[in-house]
Amino acid sequence: MRSLTTLAALSTSVLALGTAMGFSCPASDRVAATTGSTCGGSTMMTETMTASLDASSRNDIIDTAAAAGSFKTLAAALQAADLIDALKGDGPFTVFAPTDDAFAKLPKGTVQMLLKPENKGLLAAILTYHVVPGQVMAGDVITRTGATSLNGQRIDIAMDKGGVMVDNARVVKTDILCANGVIHVIDSVIMPSTDTLLDLAAKAGSFNTLAAAIDAAGLARTLSGKGPFTVFAPTDAAFAALPKGTVENLLKPENRDTLASILKLHVVPGRVMIADALKAETLQTAEGARLRFELRGGTITVNGAAIVDADLEASNGVVQVIDRVILPG
Repeated sequence: MRSLTTLAALSTSVLALGTAMGFSCPASDRVAATTGSTCGGSTMMTETMTASLDASSRNDIIDTAAAAGSFKTLAAALQAADLIDALKGDGPFTVFAPTDDAFAKLPKGTVQMLLKPENKGLLAAILTYHVVPGQVMAGDVITRTGATSLNGQRIDIAMDKGGVMVDNARVVKTDILCANGVIHVIDSVIMPSTDTLLDLAAKAGSFNTLAAAIDAAGLARTLSGKGPFTVFAPTDAAFAALPKGTVENLLKPENRDTLASILKLHVVPGRVMIADALKAETLQTAEGARLRFELRGGTITVNGAAIVDADLEASNGVVQVIDRVILPG
């Protein structure tokens, strides 16, 4: 998950399953290790893990956690977030599950705070960020650069010398099969963005004109709502490139409708990653017009404006930063 600013240290509690296994084998053996094969002639899976696999093949994700006996935080979090029934459903689900040691890395009092009834929504958002629809096995994970979670936000997936990274967490065990999906164990809690689209714009410091325009057009409440929305966000420099006096004129109360129409040209319903936009070639905006996406000399453009930063996720959508204001016609 990417954001315009570093996410503040925020209380989290997430699905936790399995025991730790490192990626200490040579690079040539690393993929085999993640799928439970051998590394340097020795079997990576222990007898305990084998037993867990046998048990989990007969149990759903929730029962697998309960049978392990060392995932009390998981049980408490799922219960508090009312997600027990969901993860006992047919699925299939892929769970990137932090261990109890991952919970221990969190600031003191984090879990206790999240388990409070008033934080149920935040807790559910965090837990569902660790769950991907479908059954994605290790061999498929390592071929991806990301996956869309049940939360709606995208989890980044990357390979490094140590193995597979999921956001800021390392995958330490893979392919724990359950009746309704599969679990991959990770060593840290991963965080969804908790900032709204407007929060991201405000924190970035380079979208002051856009923020003022959204407020003047009466769109702030909408873009702070549930969404999701994809906003093609012109920078302050993009607005400054307009003819002299244009912005000042648009911000006048009598031009509110015109301003709103222009801003809606920059908003597409739904959460659209830039690769998907390019593949679609055109997208319909909230104003009803269509945006056209092209690849020009290695740069993705939308109606002639260059995408200068992409896929910046918010809790209610995604921001694609552009270097020009899109105008009607």
